[in-house]
Amino acid sequence: MAIFRTRYFSEVTVGVGGRITIPQEMRDDLGIEEGDILTVRVEENPTGTRQMVMWRATQQPED
Repeated sequence: MAIFRTRYFSEVTVGVGGRITIPQEMRDDLGIEEGDILTVRVEENPTGTRQMVMWRATQQPED
């Protein structure tokens, strides 16, 4: 099991249609730009606590 250290901690507000905004500092650090595709996974531990994990999807090369 991988252990990661927390680099950022921020609260976001769920907006209209369930949209969230990733803070600019995080987007800049991760190189996330408009149009990028992110993969989202929900994990659950044995006690039932859930968390959402998200990462950049591998982009397909353009033809």
